[in-house]
Amino acid sequence: MDWRVENVNRNNRGQVRIVEAFLAVLIVFSAFTVTANVTVTQSNPRDGDLASAGLETLLKLDSDGRLASWISSKNWTTIRETLSLALPAGVAFSMTIYDNQMQPVNTATISNGAFGSQRISSVEYVCGDQSMIFHVYIVQLELAMAS
Repeated sequence: MDWRVENVNRNNRGQVRIVEAFLAVLIVFSAFTVTANVTVTQSNPRDGDLASAGLETLLKLDSDGRLASWISSKNWTTIRETLSLALPAGVAFSMTIYDNQMQPVNTATISNGAFGSQRISSVEYVCGDQSMIFHVYIVQLELAMAS
């Protein structure tokens, strides 16, 4: 009678090992699936986040009239360097400035590199120079995540 119980235990151990292996494979594939979805979600910020960051940066730069002053004095290098420092890391930008006739004002490129993303956000901002002669500028800022 003792040998029958031992045979049954051996057979059950084999079945338990098969179920255990199946569950291990299921857990590994589930982990890969969840990890892949989390990684994609984290690396693709929403367009609204880029647009709001760009608008907030332009508002800060123009809060005391500096942006319009730099535009009037054609100080493109200062604008480019300030935007590079003020925008979040990993954000590529390109800025074009227009006058009230929608003619481009900036003669130099105001950009920190090429856009590596298919998702580009655009922000338009209107600012005015506070000098003796009033000038209105339309600032178009395009933003994307750098590659």
